[in-house]
Amino acid sequence: MVDEMKIQSNPGIIPTTATQSTTAVNKTDNGASGMSFADTLSQTQNLRFSNHAQKRLEARNISLTDDGINRLSNAVDKAEKRGGKESLVMVDDMAFIVNVRDRMVVTALDSKTRGEGVFTQIDSVVFAEPSDNDKSSSIDIAK
Repeated sequence: MVDEMKIQSNPGIIPTTATQSTTAVNKTDNGASGMSFADTLSQTQNLRFSNHAQKRLEARNISLTDDGINRLSNAVDKAEKRGGKESLVMVDDMAFIVNVRDRMVVTALDSKTRGEGVFTQIDSVVFAEPSDNDKSSSIDIAK
């Protein structure tokens, strides 16, 4: 069974479990366009969230904006280009363990719930690019 997940105005997540095939997705109608939630996502980010990750996002009250999903997806693209298989992706103060080949977010943490801050069985770390909103707040170190 697939749990539905609410993420701040974001059609960019496919709820799934790790044992489901890539074609088995939650088909929730998104209203006016007539496209299913899964169809909308497959045309955008191609990221999937495991059942475990969905539960962690909900339990830890972690929400992702459209910009956050785009940044996470771009970071997964970078990991894939560099040969990453299991990556820790940092998006601001959030951390995501991602199976790069399957584009599956395995779990999610924020700065309050990271425990000891030790991550094992990963082969790469990717820092997501700052959002366009954050780029304007750069620090000038040349004096």
